[in-house]
Amino acid sequence: MKKIIPTLLAVCACAGVGAQDMGKLLATGGVSQVEGAGGGGITPWALISGYGTRDSWGANAHYTYVGTQDYKLNTYGVTAGIQDRLELSFANQEFKGSLAPLDKLNVKQDIIGLKLKVLGDAVYEQDTWVPQVAVGLMYKKNKGIHGLEALGVTNVRQLGARDDSGYDYYVSATKIYLEYSLLLNATLRATRANQMGILGFGGDRNDDTRLKPEFSAAYLINRKLALGAEYRFKPHNLGVDDEKAYYDAFIAWFPTKNFSVTAAYANLGDITIFNPKKQKGLYLSLQAGF
Repeated sequence: MKKIIPTLLAVCACAGVGAQDMGKLLATGGVSQVEGAGGGGITPWALISGYGTRDSWGANAHYTYVGTQDYKLNTYGVTAGIQDRLELSFANQEFKGSLAPLDKLNVKQDIIGLKLKVLGDAVYEQDTWVPQVAVGLMYKKNKGIHGLEALGVTNVRQLGARDDSGYDYYVSATKIYLEYSLLLNATLRATRANQMGILGFGGDRNDDTRLKPEFSAAYLINRKLALGAEYRFKPHNLGVDDEKAYYDAFIAWFPTKNFSVTAAYANLGDITIFNPKKQKGLYLSLQAGF
């Protein structure tokens, strides 16, 4: 983490970007999605993270907690938006079990992301139906399984996954209707990831890259408060993981451009056959930026 922040700031400097102007409208930088990209809670949006305009840049750091009956997920990371066109992100995920036989489970994953705005402007082009469109990728590296050594499991391949690293590719389209205080987003993701990559990539049931849609909608109650919902379709690659879609209902508070809080009720579906129940609970994310 200490190395990533200076690296992102150095990229901004090398790009010849001027000082931060924080010129974008409040809340239009989005929040930090659970994999590090700017967007909602569980899906990326076409919006570029931060409040810097096309002659500026912005950066933020975030911490996200997801707690269900049997599992906990902690994510922290940093994101930089350059000239309201390019976004760079880094996130680390730590996934833990809390109920036997997986009560000692601990899995970590690093995610490096890149997003490029290629068309439109979600905010300022209100006279056209054309949304803002961005393309992105995420490189994910699973760092092994800990706590299950007694069962002889130390790597996701031993659960049936084909690889411990992989790429997600996506295209997102986002439109903000200021007249109706409404944000709509659709994302199409090409992925082989099992539970976002926490359980590896590909598997004994399927090893093909599949296209999976994701949707978000948010209503701006006022300038500082947004209420919304998301739905994310998932692949089902592993025999030991009855993977289902993710969905949530969230409320996001933006007291200033430097800080935001997002709280949600999240349903992550079944995660493994060892604790076969729908995993649902609290999602909480804090973001600080400049």
